[in-house]
Amino acid sequence: MSRIIVVTSGKGGVGKTTITANLGYSLARNGRKVALVDADFGLRNLDLLMGLESRVVYTAIEAMAGECRLEQALVKDKRQHHLVLLPAAQHRNKEAIDPTQMKEVVGQIAKTYEYILIDSPAGIEIGFRNAITPAKEALIVSTPEVASVRDADRVIGLLEANGIEKIRLIVNRIKPDMVQMNEMMGVDDVLDVLSIPLVGIVPDDKRMIVASNRGEPVVCGLPDSIPAIAFDNIARRLEGEKVPLLDLMAAQDNLINRIRRLFQG
Repeated sequence: MSRIIVVTSGKGGVGKTTITANLGYSLARNGRKVALVDADFGLRNLDLLMGLESRVVYTAIEAMAGECRLEQALVKDKRQHHLVLLPAAQHRNKEAIDPTQMKEVVGQIAKTYEYILIDSPAGIEIGFRNAITPAKEALIVSTPEVASVRDADRVIGLLEANGIEKIRLIVNRIKPDMVQMNEMMGVDDVLDVLSIPLVGIVPDDKRMIVASNRGEPVVCGLPDSIPAIAFDNIARRLEGEKVPLLDLMAAQDNLINRIRRLFQG
């Protein structure tokens, strides 16, 4: 039975696409057959973050129109053979498809792949409806900012109204030093507002930006980094494992101590 999960937030710029790419890679590395679906028609970026933009020949639009076979539109990741991407069309707007078409194409993919992660566009209009219609589960991505949390709360209500009951939270771009100084909302503050189960915390880390610019998920290029470990832990929790949350403050302190030892030794 395939698990069809939409990655959403309502607000743009919170890291949905980065999380989709890295989580997909983590699940595939653990032996799962994973398909990533870019539902952001007109503004696709998932292929860039995966480093697959030069290999896109057909998109979801051609597959839905019967202009190519679905298998021809699925771009295989050479680094991880369990992972494929269905790219969105870059030169078509969100009205180019409807929820029924999206549900049909995702249903076809579900016959072959164990996990389907749908990268939802920002907003709550037609693109959002396209992304959530096929989904059975949702991952809400929120940064620890008031506007992001408020938008996430609105989206949770919309997901529940559309029959998606299994909704979990990823808090992205957390800065433990700012939380400690009461300059940023903490994870507990976000949970108090949203009241959904927490599946993972991802730190704010410049290596994420570097990896994205290289078209290489941080899980692939820097598998021992703190962000990569965070994504692997989320993947394991999705699989049902009991994995403790990372102590990001301790991890940051350990990194600083390792750097000091290098200079002292």
